[in-house]
Amino acid sequence: MNCAEIQAALPSYLDGELDPLRNLEIEQHLQQCAACSQTYTAGRTLQTAIQSGAPYYPAPANLRKRVRSSIRQERKGVPVSPAMPWRWLSLAASVALVAIFAWNVVPRPSGRDTEHLMAEEVVSSHVRSLMASHLVDVSSSDRHVVKPWFAGKLDFSPSVVDLIAHGFPLVGGRLDYLDKRPVAAVVYKRREHVINLFIRPATHDAEPVRTPVTTQGYHLLSWTQAGMTYVAVSDLNTNELLEFVRLVQTST
Repeated sequence: MNCAEIQAALPSYLDGELDPLRNLEIEQHLQQCAACSQTYTAGRTLQTAIQSGAPYYPAPANLRKRVRSSIRQERKGVPVSPAMPWRWLSLAASVALVAIFAWNVVPRPSGRDTEHLMAEEVVSSHVRSLMASHLVDVSSSDRHVVKPWFAGKLDFSPSVVDLIAHGFPLVGGRLDYLDKRPVAAVVYKRREHVINLFIRPATHDAEPVRTPVTTQGYHLLSWTQAGMTYVAVSDLNTNELLEFVRLVQTST
């Protein structure tokens, strides 16, 4: 892929809409091209700022009715007066507000559907970290190096525990994205198996470790604790992954 193709694909890459192979091509290019890397960094900064600071307002019911009526009239071929161009601007603004309304009010997939989508996203992030040779942003087995590295990069402080005495050495950490928000990825190993431990603020009440989920040959375990949601993913067998989770829980 050349720079023009990379630049065109960056918005989809930032939104997590590309397949793993295309993600790998882009990440390899970004490591070698300063100009595209700068564009990516600017886009990522803007995306984070919008996600964390943009206000959301529900549209009133009468506005929804007007927009729907305008759409129905357009489908029927009812002309709009060319002498009133501001109506087009009004309609565009209304559509934008309705989109915001739908994002905030329309029910999202829930239950097993949501869990399945999240599992797929977690596995994609895990696989991408292995394929792109970008497993960590900070490489260290010292938790006193890894934990401070996240300071200022996230709006929360992730737990980083030392489990080398139990056979799970710390490898390092990196920034990642899940559900369109930045999260911490703390990386461990068990022999040659990589374990990605994703950490982010919890959006629901505390819950115990869920039943292991297996997707594309990878095992996932998630739980909430002390206001944080944890998701551990690896191709390690479920018994050892459960042991890892127990150690993290008791050390946090």
